[in-house]
This record gives sequence, structure tokens and C-alpha cells, in this order.
Amino acid sequence: MGEHSGSTRRNLVLAIVGIFGLLILLIIAVSALLPMGSLVHLSGMVRIGRLVYGVDQPAVVHEIQELQRLETVSYTMDKIISGERGNLYVPKFLLGDRILLVVHGYVTAGVDLGKLQASDVQLQKGKVSIRMPCAEVFSTRIDNAKTRVYSRDTGLFSSPDPNLESEVRAEAERQLQESALQDGILNAAAQNARTTIFGLPKVLGFQEVEFR
Repeated sequence: MGEHSGSTRRNLVLAIVGIFGLLILLIIAVSALLPMGSLVHLSGMVRIGRLVYGVDQPAVVHEIQELQRLETVSYTMDKIISGERGNLYVPKFLLGDRILLVVHGYVTAGVDLGKLQASDVQLQKGKVSIRMPCAEVFSTRIDNAKTRVYSRDTGLFSSPDPNLESEVRAEAERQLQESALQDGILNAAAQNARTTIFGLPKVLGFQEVEFR
């Protein structure tokens, strides 16, 4: 009985040694067949304790494009805008129409990342270089709930022009956008977009992010 048990243990040990020997021979064979670059890549993909994904250039482009219209700045303005109708030859108090609006409005700007092209993203050894689309104004609007007519003066022989208020509101939107542009809304939008995008490539495994 003891001899049979000892023989079984010896056979088990020999089997284990044989399996390890086969594994070593298999590793040597694979090493001989694969180029050195493939082995380095393979070793880089196998990490203990975490799963590492290989991220290529189309994947990075797709992840950035998924953000679409990235609104990064909202500019707010309160302003008094006036508009009037008149006659060159008749005094305004006789034939005239003047309106004064207290306007509250918004300008929203950002970067449309849907316009990002594949050529705008370059990958190299853990570094990603991104050429961002230009910042642009997405919308300019008047808040009707906070905009009101401050005064309306009509001449003795004239009636209020029904189109005057609409024209003044349109002018208010134009002035609002012009003021936002003069205050550097596009520069702020571009900078905020870069700040937002900066962390995304690092989540994907890149060590360095460059904007150009």
C-alpha cells in the first residue's frame, strides 16, 4: 500500500514538472516567432491588478466628437436700447415714434467638437496632440421675461409703429453679441473647452496632452 502511494506521488510530481516544461518550451517558441516589438507591446498590455486597453487614434477622435457642441461660456447683459421713427421736416413731437427698452439677454459660446477631423488628432508614444475647432457663438437671445418697455413717446399726429419694438429687439441682440465679442467671449470659450478636454485623453491612458 505504501509503495503504491509513493508511486502515485512520484507520478504526480513528474506530471507537474512535465507541464511546466511544456509551458517553458511554448514561451520560448512564441518568443522565437514574434518580433521584439510585438513582445514589448504584449508585455505592456499585460498588467497585474488592472486591465489596460489599447486606444488608437480613431477611438480618441470618437470620444472627443461625442461631446458635440460644448457650451463653455454664457455672457449676460442688461442694457437700455432706443429706437425711433421720425420725419426730417416735421418736429418729433408732431410726427414721431420713440421707444426705450430695458433689455436683458444672453450670448452662449463654445466649441463644436463634432467638427473635429481625424487629422486634428495625432498620437505618439503616450502623447496626444489636438487641434481644436475654432470657438464660435452658439446663440444670442433676449430674455422676454426680463425685458420691458421703459418708455414710448408718440407724436401728436402719429400712431405707434407696430414694427418698431421688434426692430429694437433685433438691434439689441446685435449689440449684445458685439459686446460679448469685444469682451473676449471666444477666447474664453476656447480656453474653457481646452480645460474640459484636457482630462479626457488622460482617462484613456495618455500621459501628455498638447493643444495646437
